[in-house]
Amino acid sequence: METRTLGRTGLSVTRLGVGLAALGRPAYINLGHDADFPEGRSIEAMQAATFAVLDAARAGGIRYVDAARSYGRAEEFLSAWLAARAMEPDELTIGTKWGYTYVADWQTDVDVHEVKDHSPATLERQIGESIALLGRHLDLLQIHSATLDSGVLDSPEVLDRLVALRRDGVVGAIGLTLSGARQPETLGVARGLERGGERVFDTVQATFNLLERSAGPALAAAHDDGMGVLVKEALANGRLVRGDAADRLRPVAERLAVGPDAVALAFVLAQPWADVVLLGPASVEQLHENLQATRVGLDRSARELLDGMGEAPTAYWGARSALPWR
Repeated sequence: METRTLGRTGLSVTRLGVGLAALGRPAYINLGHDADFPEGRSIEAMQAATFAVLDAARAGGIRYVDAARSYGRAEEFLSAWLAARAMEPDELTIGTKWGYTYVADWQTDVDVHEVKDHSPATLERQIGESIALLGRHLDLLQIHSATLDSGVLDSPEVLDRLVALRRDGVVGAIGLTLSGARQPETLGVARGLERGGERVFDTVQATFNLLERSAGPALAAAHDDGMGVLVKEALANGRLVRGDAADRLRPVAERLAVGPDAVALAFVLAQPWADVVLLGPASVEQLHENLQATRVGLDRSARELLDGMGEAPTAYWGARSALPWR
């Protein structure tokens, strides 16, 4: 699989990476997630599923893994897998995120699954938790869903601490992830932030897919400026795998002998500024289907169909916020 250097970080990454949002906790907002674990959702079953997906990803050439403190036991499962496979730090690049706390206690029917808090105290607690589990394997620390409204980009304490973590070698790079209809504006502010003459952020992770393309120009500009770019939710939380949007992709997918997910992922992989496109498989079967994207070439007729699928950002994020935890 094609590798790249992630912006100015010096970190080596593959064009496809695996995110653990759907594997580290029993409920998530992906369409169809309620049917993803026929073997059950016990902690043991979910850890076994995580091991299987990580083994298959490694066999498929993937060398970037993305976790978060709010992904339930994702870091714990990843840590156990790294130990079980005797992985050395230079064999994978690993990123995690701080800023949300998982509070569902492994239940699927609670009203609140995670709580957002970008305070300095949360940063200190969660970086300690991540380091305790991932240690020298941790390469990239990201703010989870930074927005202009959250105030995290206005916090001198947080920004100074993030820069110090990189300067002291605790992590190799600092990034932020984006969310919401104002992703481009948030990235514009983040790109200009410096502390002590150092740029704060080395990387950005944003939502970009066939339905939500508004961040594209801002991500391209950030990439040109030396930031590493990671793309999340390339399948729009399953909307491009199941449902009406996926049905619009099926004529192209059938002609190319792949699934709609591979077509949607190929569209994102075709963006030259996308260093890592994150997959979110819940099973080895889903991973293998996603990997077909690397062999998909989109011709003119395919691109014409895809070009008509974009939605207004407010409509997209309104639909996303209405997705239930399954």
